[in-house]
Formats: sequence, C-alpha cells, structure tokens
Amino acid sequence: MNKKERLINRINEGFVILDGGLGTLLQAAGLKPGELPETWNITHPDVVKKVHRDYLDAGSDIIVTNTFGAYSTKYPDEGEFALDKILRAAVANARNAVFEFEAANPDRRGKSFVALDMGPVGKLLKPFGDLDFEDAVNIFRKTINIAKELDIDFIYFETLNDIYESKAAVIAAKESCDLPVFLTTAYDERGKLLTGSDPKTVVSVLEGLGVDALGLNCSFGPDRMLGVVKELTEYSSLPVIVKPNAGLPVIENGKTVYDVGPARFAASMAEIAALGARLMGGCCGTTPEYIAQLKKTLEKLSPLPVTEKNRTLISSYSMALEFADRPVLIGERINPTGKKAFKEALRNNDTDYILREALRQQDAGCDVLDVNVGLPEIDEVETLAATVSEIQAVTNLPLQIDTADAKAMEKALRVYNGKPMINSVNGKEEVMAQIFPLAKKYGGLIVALTLDESGIPETAEGRMRIAEKIYSRAAEYGIKKKDIIIDPLAMSISADKSSAETTLECVRRLSEAGCLSSLGVSNVSFGLPNRDYINAAFFTMAMQSGLSAGIVNPLSAEMMKAYYSYCALAGKDENFEKY
Repeated sequence: MNKKERLINRINEGFVILDGGLGTLLQAAGLKPGELPETWNITHPDVVKKVHRDYLDAGSDIIVTNTFGAYSTKYPDEGEFALDKILRAAVANARNAVFEFEAANPDRRGKSFVALDMGPVGKLLKPFGDLDFEDAVNIFRKTINIAKELDIDFIYFETLNDIYESKAAVIAAKESCDLPVFLTTAYDERGKLLTGSDPKTVVSVLEGLGVDALGLNCSFGPDRMLGVVKELTEYSSLPVIVKPNAGLPVIENGKTVYDVGPARFAASMAEIAALGARLMGGCCGTTPEYIAQLKKTLEKLSPLPVTEKNRTLISSYSMALEFADRPVLIGERINPTGKKAFKEALRNNDTDYILREALRQQDAGCDVLDVNVGLPEIDEVETLAATVSEIQAVTNLPLQIDTADAKAMEKALRVYNGKPMINSVNGKEEVMAQIFPLAKKYGGLIVALTLDESGIPETAEGRMRIAEKIYSRAAEYGIKKKDIIIDPLAMSISADKSSAETTLECVRRLSEAGCLSSLGVSNVSFGLPNRDYINAAFFTMAMQSGLSAGIVNPLSAEMMKAYYSYCALAGKDENFEKY
C-alpha cells in the first residue's frame, strides 16, 4: 500500500486529528520576536521534537513539520541555515518524535503521519502584487524537490489567502512528486480570502486541481468558522479540514493569550464535525491540551460520510458560477470570426479594444466570456495567455478559453486564475488525447462537440453516441461527467432545414439524461437576413428543450429579450428581478 492509499484509508475510517499551534509553543520555549522558527530545527531540535511528541501523546494522527516559511526567499543554498539543512532537520525531528511515540505505544505503530508544512511564500502574486505566477511555482517547487526525497507522507499547504497562490502551490507539488496534497486557506470576517475568493470558488478551483483534501485554518476561533465550514461541506466532494485558532489574541498581564479555552474549543469543534468536517486540529494559540480535549470529544461522535456533490462549478478568482437553475449566458464577442474590427485589434495588439468588449458584455448581463484570439498571422500561444490575464485584471467574470491549439490552451489554462470553461474537445481520439490531460491537470468544465473522425452525424442518435464516447474516454482520465458540457452543434438552417430540430432533439435527450448542454446559438442563422430574429427564436426553443448554456451576442436586444422573457415565464427569475 502506497502513502496515498494508506492516508486515504485512514481518512475513510473516521475522524482524523491533526496537531495544534507550533509558534505558540516555541515562543513559550524562548523563540524571540523576529527569530525564524524554522532555524530551531537545527539549533533546538529537542524542543521541536518534544512539541511533535506532545501532540502525538495528546491524540494527533498527523503532525506537520516546522517548515511553514522554509523557502529559498528566506534560506540560502549554503551555510548553517541552508534550505536543504532546514528541511532535513525538520523532517528528522518529526520522524524521531513518531519513532519514540510508536515505541512507547506499539498499538499505534504505522498509524501516525508526517506532513511537510508549507505556508504562503510571503509575496502577493500579480495583479495584486509583483510576484509572477511562475516565480511562485518555482519557489514552492524548490522546497518540495528537497523534501520529496525525505520521509514525508504528504504535503500540507496552509494559511494561504490567495487562490492564485494556492494554484501555484498545487501545480508545483503535482509537477514535482506524486505525494498527496492537502490545502487550507485563511478567511476574513466576510468569509473570503484576501483576494476575494469565497468558499465555493475555493472548492471549484482546488477540486479541479486535484487536491486530496481541502479546508480552512487560522482566521478565527471555531465558533466563527461555522458559516465557512457549512459552505465548504455543501460543495466539496473531498474531505474537509478545519484548524481554527484558540479564538482571538488578547493581552493579559503583559502576555498574549487567546480567548477560547480547550473545553469551549472542543465543544465548538463538535458543531463543526456535525457539519461534515473530517480532519480537525488547531492553529494559533492551541496546545496539546486543546488536541486532547478535541480527541475526547470526537471519540463520542460519528463522522458524516464524504459524498460526491454532483454540482458543476466554474469560477474566476473571486466568483463561482454553478450550472443549475437557469441557462448560463456566454458572451461571444471576443472572437475574430466574422468580426473585422476585432481582427484588426488582434493584428495591432490593441488590448484596450478587447478589454472594452469584455466590459461591454459584462455590463450587458453575461455570466461568462468566451475568449478566442485565433488568427493565422499572430502568435496564438502568447496572445491567448496574455489576453486571458489582461481580461482577468478588469473583470471577475469566469472565462471560456476557446482555441483549437493545444499549446495555446495549456498556456492559457496555466495562467488562468480560477476554474474556466475549456472550449473545446470533440470525439476525435487525437483531440481527446491532447485536451483531457490538460483538463485533468488544471481543472475546468470541458465543452465537448458532437463530431468525430467521421464528421458531424446528421441524427440526434449519432450525436448522442459521440457524447457517450466522450464521457467514457474522459472517465479514463479521471474526469467526472459533471465537468463536461456537450455541444450538439447548431448548424445553419439555410443549408439544411431540419438541422435545428436535430440539434434541439439532442438538447432534449441530454437534458432528460441529466447532462449539461451548450450551443453556439448564432450558427443556426448563417446565410439568412435579419439573423437576430432567427437566433432569438432558436435560443428560446433550445432553452425550453433544456439548454444549460448559450454562446450568444449579449449586445443583441432580441437575444436578451428572449433570454429574460424565457426566464420569467419558466419561473427562473425570482421576483422578476432580471426581467
């Protein structure tokens, strides 16, 4: 059994207890203000080992290494406190504590885990700060590349307060090793990260990136975490981690203490357990006494099962969108097809024009923006990635990354801040083999066209067969059905008068099967005059057939009239607010 299987089996058995605060105990042992705690792995190894051992004795199943800030930005390659030496000493201290604990408790042999603890790198990523995304990846990667050769069971990123930095951390881990990855973020009073992400957004991104458990730590005491925990457990299909502080710090007799004691802490954690949290421990201010009380409390409870949440989410860095009750509007204007002015903007590197199109569509009511910059005479790989980043700097709408170039797709997915739509895949084996690994690595909702090596089937049955093939092949890559949206292809009725009905029949079948569907609506009217009339009527028919999302021109009055009227008539517009 490998490390990941052993860890997952332990989580499936019941509650898992993590350790508590480390800095608090090191300060009590003499760590001076401004002194780097990781250096104590070398200068005071017995103190660090004792902290680990005390938590194991208190009931912790998992202890984390004293490496929260162990990065090349603080520690050099050579010298007394070289990064390599810090990491080796930290893991040795944790492992020695486990060895001594298991020697004294033979019944616990093989049941304790050591995690490499990794906090934020200490700088904000662009556009909020000046740290480049790839530089952040490299900082994380350097630490992981050293630690992966040591005796650690998994990587635990904690106290991250930027979902973009979280993405850099997970990518660094996944590209460096095959160890399990846990990640917890720190929320503010609004229930958001520093850069604006809410719990639903965090779940969408981290699940898409393939972490093994997620949650929150630090921030507040457990009683003030209930709202965030409730949202995490509502949306997450992964085990949820909760590591609160011992309340808030206060000064008493010149000393910093925390306002939530061990008994109250454990009682509040029982409420958190009832919401579905699976892994629990403490952060700032907590001690082995808190962990002992927590263990005693959890022994009386049974955990809720970790269940698959069949919810389809995409997100930007600060806003998650669920494909649920009403059709999703995807703006089609950032695409050169049939748009002379947009082509000129691309050729002239006129970013302002593109950004204006993004903001116009946002103001018009779009939920998602399609981004396509495919022109033969430009460098699509660089242009698409740059355009995605520029658009994300001015709008928080999720994006649909639209390209047939796999290299351009990968670069854009890598820099994207959130969980995007990926447009597109089809039933061709070559295309699926190129795009499915990218979707698995970076996360995203895949738009899948019903065509393959034989072309576009003329019947709904033929298109549904391709859809099933796509679902089946995607599953082989570990991609869930909820992360695929089928585009049954709207074809021009001027070329085939029955094509619209074939497409609508396919939409109906997908809806009845509980599958998501998307259409590029305006394709239906190619070659006809007064296209907006046809498009609006077709869009209404498609929504009535169960369409999940439409790629439309939100600047068309006819299209928006059709959309808002349909939502009002179908009971999908509460209090007729949008209408």
